[in-house]
Amino acid sequence: MNDSRAVAIIPDCSLQFLASYSLLMQNAFYNLLGDARTLLFSSVVLVGSAVIGIFVYLLLYKSVARLTRRSTSTLQLLLAKQTRAPVRYILPFLALTFALPVTSLPDRFKAGLEHFITLCLIGSLGWLLITLVQVVSTLITTRYSIAVADNLHARRIHTQTQVLQRIIIVTIVVVTISVMLMTFPSARQIGTSVFASAGIAGVIVGMAARSTFASLIAGLQVAITQPFRIDDAVIVEGEWGWIEEIQSTYVVIRLWDLRRLIVPLTYFIEKPFQNWTRTTAEIIGTVFIYVDYTLPVEPVREELQRVLQESPLWNGKTCVLQVTDFSETAMQLRCLMSANSSSIAFDLRCHVRESLIRFLQRNYPQCLPTRRDAVTLTPAAPPN
Repeated sequence: MNDSRAVAIIPDCSLQFLASYSLLMQNAFYNLLGDARTLLFSSVVLVGSAVIGIFVYLLLYKSVARLTRRSTSTLQLLLAKQTRAPVRYILPFLALTFALPVTSLPDRFKAGLEHFITLCLIGSLGWLLITLVQVVSTLITTRYSIAVADNLHARRIHTQTQVLQRIIIVTIVVVTISVMLMTFPSARQIGTSVFASAGIAGVIVGMAARSTFASLIAGLQVAITQPFRIDDAVIVEGEWGWIEEIQSTYVVIRLWDLRRLIVPLTYFIEKPFQNWTRTTAEIIGTVFIYVDYTLPVEPVREELQRVLQESPLWNGKTCVLQVTDFSETAMQLRCLMSANSSSIAFDLRCHVRESLIRFLQRNYPQCLPTRRDAVTLTPAAPPN
């Protein structure tokens, strides 16, 4: 009797176990199916929002292209061309930011995805700000051309624009990276700790970045006081050249033989240099000629005036020939002539040299520099 009851209990336990296992598997399947549906729905929402952002971008710039097709405004053309790249990413990331709270993703995954989208959006916005700064800088420099003869005001604007543009771009990059780092909780804790020990950290950072800060301050001084400008004719370290570029930490000088002299910005604040076009683009060129004492000066002066009057390089303002020095063997003639720019003055000086030398060779060859040596003659001994 007891054996028959035991045999009957075993099938009942097996049936209960199978029923429980079946119910467990059914619940797991429904949970998995529900998670799959949630994931599918969230994916559709996110992809759809990104597609909507791209569609809005395409529609926006298609309309902008139609408006600027017949436009002659430089600002509209620059904005349509330069801002296209950053806006291509800003609009989809912005759409994802608004669509993410609608999804039913797990909290940990949603937080990570939201953080990633926020970082991308901050970077894209910083990129857009840099692009806008470049658009404004290009617009200003195109309105003030330095290709004209009297380009002093244009060079002043170009210098201020380039220096301020680089300083603003560096500031935007630093602020953007700082904002991105502050989105990390660990970075905020580090920032709080550094702020608490700001005295020591400030001294260390100040000593490490002393040259960088000095260059930035020197750039601000150059932009405000303008001891030199773009395309100024300068003499630095004994080299004659023209200011070609003004970067955030250094200046590029184009020398007469197309070499480039790279000088730190702090050099122009701490050391003296010559600026030949500080107040005006006009420049006075000099030519030195060494001749014999027997040369009459007045015909050479008349020849200089004739050469300058026939040359299109001369601006008609300065024409001077003077005897400025003597030596044991020759006298020095200095010719002064004016031109509208340093490059024109260089060509004019070469032209005057060639013309005056040709004039002396043709008319006064005996008056070219000669060397006189005194020879002492010793009388010959009388014959025996």
